[in-house]
Amino acid sequence: MNEYGGPDVLKLTNDAPEPKVGPDSVLVRVKAAGVNPVDGKIREGRMDGLFQTDFPVIPGWDLSGVVERVGAAVSEFSPDDEVIGYVREDHVGRGTYAELVAAPVRTLGRKPGRMSWAEAAGLPLAGLTAYQALTKALGVNEDDTVLIHAASGGVGSFAVQIAVAKGAQVIGTASPDNHDYLRKLGAEPLAYGDGLADRVHRIAPGGVSVALDLVGGEALEITPDLLTPTGRWASTVDPSVTERGGRYVFVRPDMTNLSALASLVDDGRLTVSIAKTFPLADAGEAQRLCASGHTRGKIVLEMD
Repeated sequence: MNEYGGPDVLKLTNDAPEPKVGPDSVLVRVKAAGVNPVDGKIREGRMDGLFQTDFPVIPGWDLSGVVERVGAAVSEFSPDDEVIGYVREDHVGRGTYAELVAAPVRTLGRKPGRMSWAEAAGLPLAGLTAYQALTKALGVNEDDTVLIHAASGGVGSFAVQIAVAKGAQVIGTASPDNHDYLRKLGAEPLAYGDGLADRVHRIAPGGVSVALDLVGGEALEITPDLLTPTGRWASTVDPSVTERGGRYVFVRPDMTNLSALASLVDDGRLTVSIAKTFPLADAGEAQRLCASGHTRGKIVLEMD
């Protein structure tokens, strides 16, 4: 894209130069790229105050693919390795909606063997967000009762599975249409909205020991009253959570965390649900669907 705007500013080009590979990067032949809500925010210019933007911009932070070449300082990967990546840097310009991506080695991990390319591309950003919130910010363990707001969404689905893998009891809010889905993931589903506090206390009379907010708004207001006296909580959507005694989580690339997610996948404890795949040329349509908020599972661009 050469300017901020709606999905129509995304234009497919066949003559972009091959990315240069620095000493700490690898060149990845992309098989699939995950589409995330933040991609649309960047396209609209809503992240301009946070990231330097270098036009023309190639969107996207998630990928799965095969290493073609490694930089001079890279020892972690070799050509033909299959990788996943949350390829976020501190500026926006060279993203993953592309056939070739020069990815800093710190943003990559090995692709789980039991995943398709599309599934693997849907894992990094949302999976890391859930993992870092639950394990780093909140330290979830088998003694916890965890409440996850918006549990059937992209990050929420991973958060449920990760908390279950940690041995915690999990309660998840979602619309009734998604309750069976949450039960399959291992959570006790609850409808959000009026009366949520009463519904939570019927399951956890003394309150929940951990809460993770993935939606903001009313959930942010009500959560402190749902916690035990020593309860802890975090939000991934609203920094003002810190004013209410919680922690704000902004996901970061982490090779070790990607490896932990891959291990959960290969152990059969973490899965990725794919809502729909699109060819790269239809990136605008993929972002429109992502922005609608009416999908369950990940939206992915496929390069082949």
